Amino acid sequence: MKTNNSTKLRIQILLSILIIVLGIALMLIKIVTDSEPGAIPLLLIVLGTAWYFVTRNQMRTEPA
Repeated sequence: MKTNNSTKLRIQILLSILIIVLGIALMLIKIVTDSEPGAIPLLLIVLGTAWYFVTRNQMRTEPA
C-alpha cells in the first residue's frame, strides 16, 4: 500500500514541476511579445509551487 501512495505523490511532484515550467515558459513568451508578464503565467507558477511544497510535505510525513 505504501508504494502505491508513494507513486502517487511522485507523480504529483512531477506534475507540479511541469506546471511551474509551463508557467515560466508562458511568462517568458508574454514578456517578449507584450512586455508584461500577464496574470495567468504568474498564477500557474504560484499554484505549481504551492502544490509542490504541499506534496513534498506529505512525502516527508508519510510513514515508513
